[in-house]
Amino acid sequence: MSELLKVNNLDVRFDTARGVLHAVKGVSFDLKPGESLGIVGESGSGKTVLSRATMGLLTMSTAKKSGSVKLNDVELTDLSRSDLRSKWGTEMAIVFQDPMTALNPVRRIGDQIAEGPRIRLGMSKKDAKQRAIELLKMVQIAEPEKVLKKFPLQLSGGMRQRVMIAIAIACNPEILFADEPTTALDVTVQAQILGLISSLRKQLNMSLVLVTHDLGVVAGHTDKIAVMYAGEIVEMAPTKELFSNVRMPYTEALLNSIPRITNQSGIRLPVIEGRLPDPTLPQNGCGFSARCKYATEKCHTERPQLVDGGNGHMYRCFFPLGVNK
Repeated sequence: MSELLKVNNLDVRFDTARGVLHAVKGVSFDLKPGESLGIVGESGSGKTVLSRATMGLLTMSTAKKSGSVKLNDVELTDLSRSDLRSKWGTEMAIVFQDPMTALNPVRRIGDQIAEGPRIRLGMSKKDAKQRAIELLKMVQIAEPEKVLKKFPLQLSGGMRQRVMIAIAIACNPEILFADEPTTALDVTVQAQILGLISSLRKQLNMSLVLVTHDLGVVAGHTDKIAVMYAGEIVEMAPTKELFSNVRMPYTEALLNSIPRITNQSGIRLPVIEGRLPDPTLPQNGCGFSARCKYATEKCHTERPQLVDGGNGHMYRCFFPLGVNK
């Protein structure tokens, strides 16, 4: 099966008052039709910038982007802004982290959902309204005819996120980007939203890029995982392979910090000491070396490359876990 999306050596920099901020450093990945990818990392690791750069959502007056992004073999970085905009909604769409900032607070829900079908698909006002009702049913919102007339503030957080999903899938995109879609929700609603996204992906045969800081979130909802740290992919593998054979110490640290039902009440969770390196400063050695309990002198002075360990498992480490050298 040929790739739907091919990202090759994508690099993103921002000019700031403190100097050039290197947010994404030569990232490459691909996605097949119907396949799901989880992009995982701490806040500041570059995962959100990566997803928005892939879609072409960054303002080029502030972001300097290089590399290749191909969707259906069309080079997106060569397209004009208007040609790129024509692909938003119909070929690729995004569910943002905070629906309250993404939704227009003074427009009714029905108008916001119907906008895409009217503009992108050329539907009549009547047909677009009917499409909005169908979409609300698809995202499992009860009494959709009543919800159409409401404003975002009249809905709960979980319902607002369902509305965002309805807007995203309204024009049948081939790829859905979900950027921390459950951050502001309680645990029960988080599980419902993730289950809904997974169900819709299979129902509509969409590809999915799920961006999150939580490895536990992607465990049951993705085919493969890319772990990001300091703007780079440090480990990438099929989901089962990654959880079975962790190679990168950073991935191990993320796994250890996930709360488990078997933990005793009141026990302190392991934390990753230290902080991400300053993205405006040159980086010597492995980006994780200052925080890694396995680091040697080599880790502090030489930069590891992303190597193929077999079974589709890539990692960026001189001394990968579970590998005898």
